[in-house]
Amino acid sequence: MPAPPDAAARRSLVIAVAVIAAMTLLRIVYAGVVELRTDEAYYWTWSKESVLSFLDHPPMIAWFIRFGTAIFGDTTLGVRFGGIFAMLVTQLLLADIVRRVTHDMRAIVFAVLMPEAALYYGLLMSKVSPDIAMIPFAVAMIWSLVLMAQTGDGRWWLLAGLFAGLSLLAKFTAIMFAPAVLAFALVPDWRWRWLRSPYPYLAAVIAIVLFSPVLIWNAQHDWATFRFQLVRATANYDFSWRTLGDYIGLQFGLVGFVMLPVVLSGLTLTAWRGYRKREPVAILLSTAVLVPFLYFLWKSFTLRVGDTWPMFMWPVGFAAAAINIAVLTREGWPAWMIKSTIFWANTAVTTGIAFVVLVFLYYVAAPFNLLGKIDPIGGEAGYEQVVARVEAELEKTGATWVATTDYRTYAMMRWLLRDRVPVVEINERGRFQGFRDPGMDRIRDHAGIYVGRWPDNFAPLWETIPAKREPLEKVERRWRGLVMDTYALEKLTGWTPELSPPKDSPLFQWRVLADVTTSLRLVILLPQQIRRQI
Repeated sequence: MPAPPDAAARRSLVIAVAVIAAMTLLRIVYAGVVELRTDEAYYWTWSKESVLSFLDHPPMIAWFIRFGTAIFGDTTLGVRFGGIFAMLVTQLLLADIVRRVTHDMRAIVFAVLMPEAALYYGLLMSKVSPDIAMIPFAVAMIWSLVLMAQTGDGRWWLLAGLFAGLSLLAKFTAIMFAPAVLAFALVPDWRWRWLRSPYPYLAAVIAIVLFSPVLIWNAQHDWATFRFQLVRATANYDFSWRTLGDYIGLQFGLVGFVMLPVVLSGLTLTAWRGYRKREPVAILLSTAVLVPFLYFLWKSFTLRVGDTWPMFMWPVGFAAAAINIAVLTREGWPAWMIKSTIFWANTAVTTGIAFVVLVFLYYVAAPFNLLGKIDPIGGEAGYEQVVARVEAELEKTGATWVATTDYRTYAMMRWLLRDRVPVVEINERGRFQGFRDPGMDRIRDHAGIYVGRWPDNFAPLWETIPAKREPLEKVERRWRGLVMDTYALEKLTGWTPELSPPKDSPLFQWRVLADVTTSLRLVILLPQQIRRQI
């Protein structure tokens, strides 16, 4: 700060630190109490492997989980600790970006409290996903470029390249910051300086070198990850108001019903200011959010945008909105507009934090189910009941291993059994290339227990598997008194799964990222008499 903060600024800072400490404790409790979701358990299985990359995503999330479990063991807190730590790092970076641009304590406080007031971050940064691994590195890349803009020292490009490579090692969507970086370098008057400078090109080389584990793995595996992920980017479905509404509704719900308009209005003014004056930092911040936001909006006309896909961009939006609050006063905007902007920013923070706390209490303390089967947490809870029946059948039948035909079920079996029993997904083996031996000495020539969502046990896939199947029982997965799903348990004999089937085998191929549920497709394919049973 150019001068010591006054009493009001110090009071604001103390309040902000207290809020962050309380919300961090809230996230720690949530991480330790709420059971893992299926994708989180799936990423935990990755952390047990020593491979360069994975079919679904780059490896950074596995490293985050390995970091947390090295400290807290294979617990829910251990799996999720990386996200809690990433949130604090992100807030420090946002605070420094805003401090360097504005030297305004109120703007800094807004920058660190806005993420706390958005459900995406205030609570769900403790949910494991590749996005939470990407966010601190992506924000660090932006921070490096802000430093470069302020100092004029081209060497900051090299640090930006480092963080860009680490971002790509977390998730491919980091590439969506590329238009912002290009605009930052080429739109301001300094463009010829950077076009002639070696630093931006060296930064790109550094990013590619850091990203090379993913490139090497894919070169060895027929570019599987790129083919897997490009399905969404190239999908061309019919127009749907539902998917558009889902995207807009998710942004309001996960960023904030008041926060989203506050951030978007701040971004719009920042973009107008940046491109009109060719101001590098304003161009960088606004473009980094508006380009991916509009891209996802366009894709949502025909495709459901995942709830975590836009997660990487909003922290930069918080920085832009906080900076805008300070800049409005300096630019001489009307007093009513400045007062209104501050009022709505305050409202967004206070109501947003209250909403995050209410959601936390709902999942941690409430006994009821408000959303039914569509509840995002409850919809994937209750696997302990399934595992308890599986363990009982293992003891009763003498089976020694567990088979599944769905990676979510596989992940939850692995997580809850903690590898006391070998678990194998017998199909989609393309997901497990390079994985360690799950325990074939306990699988080969031994009976197994198949666990599958009803009606996956009637899938055409079974026509290619020569195992003898003996139905055992059905198990209901419940959450807060409501049946969320039903599972079939069967005894398998006379067959040993093949861990590395040929690439043209139906047991190797992974499911396409489709727009309809697997269960619906199976029901269409099932014989009429089985459909009547369902």
